[in-house]
Amino acid sequence: MKIVVIGSGNLGTQLSLALKDAGKEIVQIHSRTEEHAKRLADMIGCDYTSIVDDIRKDAEIYIMSVKDDAISDLAASVCHERQNGLFLHTAGSVAMDVFKGHAKRYGVLYPMQTFSKTRRVDFREIPCFIEASSTQALEEIRSLAECISEHVVECDSEKRKKMHLAAVLANNLTNHCYRLAERVVEAEQIDFNLFLPLIEETARKVKSMSPKDAQTGPMVRYDRNVMDMQMAMLDNPRTREIYRLMAESIHEDATTSI
Repeated sequence: MKIVVIGSGNLGTQLSLALKDAGKEIVQIHSRTEEHAKRLADMIGCDYTSIVDDIRKDAEIYIMSVKDDAISDLAASVCHERQNGLFLHTAGSVAMDVFKGHAKRYGVLYPMQTFSKTRRVDFREIPCFIEASSTQALEEIRSLAECISEHVVECDSEKRKKMHLAAVLANNLTNHCYRLAERVVEAEQIDFNLFLPLIEETARKVKSMSPKDAQTGPMVRYDRNVMDMQMAMLDNPRTREIYRLMAESIHEDATTSI
């Protein structure tokens, strides 16, 4: 099974490495930046190109792991001359029908995880959400996904969009809160690593209880003395506003029985 991976960013890199580890044959990497394409291709041991017209036409599977707003244009320019291929994208918030009218067989393989080029992940633990234009295509995608993940779930585009939204709230917003905390202690030359046990315990708690039940602190109690003091300590107006909005949201959630 010959696979072409289009995209050499964070997810494209980690997915390519996972497929290689699973024994899959990646024959080509495409990236708009030749240097990036070459770097990943060297890691995989395959051909590379930065030219769309030079993407191979003999592959069985084409995986588009690119920015969400680039998928539609790529589908229009790549699919028509490669109608024997199965086309996939890896985006959480893009509907499968982005391929409709361009490809005969298509679908989605969305791994729900945060990825960085330089940090290897264990794909076996990552939930992979799949969708396809036909039963046959779905089974092909399932077979591919199960080679790298032990948690493969069929999920339609609308539900996957909600999953992606929840992932953004759980990961990206949470990580930004880490960054806001880091900025607070940087001025005092306090090592942010001191907060890692707190961060790790917060993550461990939600394995055994709901996030609502796990919430603690002055915002749950709505302790205005503490909250007003802490907001006064924040020099950045936007950070103060984030604090205020989060405090209100946490308190409202804590006092709602639903």
